[in-house]
Amino acid sequence: MISRMERANLLKSLHVKGDPLILFNIWDAGSAQVIQEVGAKAIATGSWSVAAAHGCDDREQLSFDLVLANLKRIVASVDLPVTIDIEGGYGQSPTEVKENVTKVIEAGAVGINLEDQIVGGEGLYSIQDQCARIEAVREAAERASIPIFINARTDIFLKADSVDHHDNHLDEAIRRASAYAKSGASGFFAPGMRNPDHIEKLCELSPIPVNILVQPDTPSSKQLAELGVARISHGPGPYRQVMEVLKEAGRKALSMS
Repeated sequence: MISRMERANLLKSLHVKGDPLILFNIWDAGSAQVIQEVGAKAIATGSWSVAAAHGCDDREQLSFDLVLANLKRIVASVDLPVTIDIEGGYGQSPTEVKENVTKVIEAGAVGINLEDQIVGGEGLYSIQDQCARIEAVREAAERASIPIFINARTDIFLKADSVDHHDNHLDEAIRRASAYAKSGASGFFAPGMRNPDHIEKLCELSPIPVNILVQPDTPSSKQLAELGVARISHGPGPYRQVMEVLKEAGRKALSMS
């Protein structure tokens, strides 16, 4: 088994512009093992899927203790780097986020997603406030001597009024990518981006690797690679697919057909 330091360095090395890391997001130890078996290079949780698997809604409705317990089981079940979606960090202040990320690192994760929407509130954190939160995460990593991959997520596009995003959304995303990078972020996650031209420009101007979420109207993974994307996430898609299969199998069994 490789060390946590080796896992952290491996996760970082897998983010290559034009040759993206594909993350088929999981929700528990069993799903993590299956995805490892089929050739995954890293394991990533999705907060929506983890919450749903526990009968909860997303947006930090699942207790942080359960999040940590689930993470520990996932890490122990695979030999790959594990990155965890901790939504808004289960806290608003940099101090709260730092304390929680310290626990996540102790549980074995070598990467996190940290979003800039105000969970339980409205809108996004200001660039200044989110940068302070990212700096706190990096401080926690340095204290633990584990160079975790901080995937800084922006919710600009998910919160946009129209799927036909305007240039001002892109400009704001580029500003945030640059600021987050200076504060210690390792990657920039922009779920909800669909416009190929915008994705290409973000990849060109972002100082850190760009992560895009697969959605029905997103460019294909091959196209995303050609646009310069370095990480492709599947979010809640895998969980929903598995639940549909389970639902259909259960329906057939219960109807004795």
